[in-house]
Amino acid sequence: MEIREFLDRADIVPQLFSTDKTQALRELSRRASVALGIPQETILGAITAREKLGSTGLGQGFALPHARIDGLSRFYGLFARLGRPIPFEAADEKPVDLIFFLLIPANSVVNYVTVLASIARRIRDQDIAKRLRLANDPAVLHALLTSGPEDV
Repeated sequence: MEIREFLDRADIVPQLFSTDKTQALRELSRRASVALGIPQETILGAITAREKLGSTGLGQGFALPHARIDGLSRFYGLFARLGRPIPFEAADEKPVDLIFFLLIPANSVVNYVTVLASIARRIRDQDIAKRLRLANDPAVLHALLTSGPEDV
C-alpha cells in the first residue's frame, strides 16, 4: 500500500502549534474526527491506548502515532509539521517536529506493520526529512511524502 492511497493533500498541516504531546495528539484526533465523521473521543482513546504501550516517537524528530479504529473503512493519514519541536518520549529522547498520524481499520486484512515501515522509511530519509522541515506549501509536503524520489 502506497502512502498516496491514504494521505490526501487536505490532510497536510504545514504548521501545527502544540505545547506538548497530549495537546498535539488531541488536535490531530480532532482533525481526523472532522475528516472521518468518527467521534474525537474514539480516535483519541485508541491513540492514547497505543501510546501507553510505548511511545511512537521513532527518533530523529519524527513520530508515527497510530491505532486501529472500529468502524473505519479505510486507512487514513494526517501529516503535521510542528511550529516548535515538542517532547514526545522518543527513542532517542529528542523532541519531535514531524508527525505522521495513521488510523487503521480495525478489521483490515492489510499488514499495517509494512505500511508503518514504509512511512518511517520515507520520513527517516535525511534528504526528505530536511525538505519536509523547509517546505511550507501543503502541495509540496504532500509530494515529498507521496511521490517517488525522482518526482520531488
